Amino acid sequence: MSRMLQRVAVVGAGAAGLCAARHILSRLGSFAPPVVFELSDAVGGTWCYDERVGTSDGQPVHSSVYRDLRTNLPKEVMMFPDFPFDAVLSSFLPHQEVQRYLTRYCQNHGVGPHVRFNTVVEKVKPVVVTTEGEEPKTTWEVTSRCDLSGRQRTETFDSVFVCSGHYSDPHIPHIPGIQHFKGEVLHSHSYRRPEPFSGRSVVVLGAKASGLDISIELAKAGAQVTKLHSTHLMDEDGQSSDSTSSVQVTLSHGRPRFTFPLPAGLQQSRSVEEVEDDGSIRFQDGSVVPADVLMFCTGYNFRYPFLDGAQLGLDIQDHVVSPLYRFLLPPAFPSLVFIGICKIICPFPNFNCQVQFALAVLDGSVPLPSRAQMEDEVRRELREKLERGVERRHLLLMEQDQWEYCRELARTAGFPPLPPVVRSLYEEVWRQRRVHPQNYRSLNYRLVSDTRWELMD
Repeated sequence: MSRMLQRVAVVGAGAAGLCAARHILSRLGSFAPPVVFELSDAVGGTWCYDERVGTSDGQPVHSSVYRDLRTNLPKEVMMFPDFPFDAVLSSFLPHQEVQRYLTRYCQNHGVGPHVRFNTVVEKVKPVVVTTEGEEPKTTWEVTSRCDLSGRQRTETFDSVFVCSGHYSDPHIPHIPGIQHFKGEVLHSHSYRRPEPFSGRSVVVLGAKASGLDISIELAKAGAQVTKLHSTHLMDEDGQSSDSTSSVQVTLSHGRPRFTFPLPAGLQQSRSVEEVEDDGSIRFQDGSVVPADVLMFCTGYNFRYPFLDGAQLGLDIQDHVVSPLYRFLLPPAFPSLVFIGICKIICPFPNFNCQVQFALAVLDGSVPLPSRAQMEDEVRRELREKLERGVERRHLLLMEQDQWEYCRELARTAGFPPLPPVVRSLYEEVWRQRRVHPQNYRSLNYRLVSDTRWELMD
């Protein structure tokens, strides 16, 4: 008797969704061609630059890419391991080149015919069927709607890959007194270019990748010089200073003070404490600044409006989705797969490992522990992180743990591990970013072998 091929739904045609579809199409002995649901009219996900902000045709604008964004990872480690970028390109790419790369990846692997564009997934619901003498079987009802025709349809799949990303629902922390602020408040999700901010004083909250890059971009574009009312800002030695300072952009953050050179007009301050009654912003170091613009570069929330977390045994919060076995599978419903949920990772290689592990689980070549064992493992890992002092909102930050994680997925599922050169060059670029945040992107690299890279002249 011929084996029934598994039907897989993929939600999203960004990098993670295209990777899932590509690997499903390479396993047509076990899986039927996938159905990829994409709410926009193009592949690429957040890499599809969109001038618009807010909502468009009733749907939130998905992309968070701004006009002059360049990658903060070189193409040599950013690429899918089996699909290099064009060798003539520089290492650090404008966003347009990443979108072109993902389009080529889609075309090269024949994914395009399986993508339903302008289609919103409205609901993903498990249906558990129990047959006497057999294990309960879960299938998935996926209800989608085509934006162009308005047609709604519900289809049944054996598994669902959630590849909708987590860079589209802005996280805006509570600031006491924010109602008194008289200027413009926005999130970096809605930032596109620096010119509208020229001649305006800007406070940027958050100093991770986007916060630092946007602050530098704004300072170079010449936001207006403002005077701090009471300057207890940190001087070059990290000591407080009582002299009056002129700043164009104030970068507010709770991280250790950056000691590398910043452009003229960019001043660091501690975290925002409150907005005062007159609309001025007070920082935890005692300084006060009037501002025209308050820009949150404070990350994004996990948001899956098509899923019922309680029904799935999942706690879906702004910064944490739990429990997920191997950061991928809900123990109660392991045929639902989340790709790319972790943060501070080398994204495309990470997706590539996750997808191959998940498909090995679904085709039966990697057996899973029991639900109780998977839940225990997740609880133990989270408890260990909390005991190490990791804040709950940072539980899905992977950083140095990503390499062993990917290696273990590869070992368990029997696919080639990431070559050591990926980690080596990734870590070198992190070092360069900490020392030269304004010019590290001018460097170009070349992979010499699986273990060695070199700096190009």
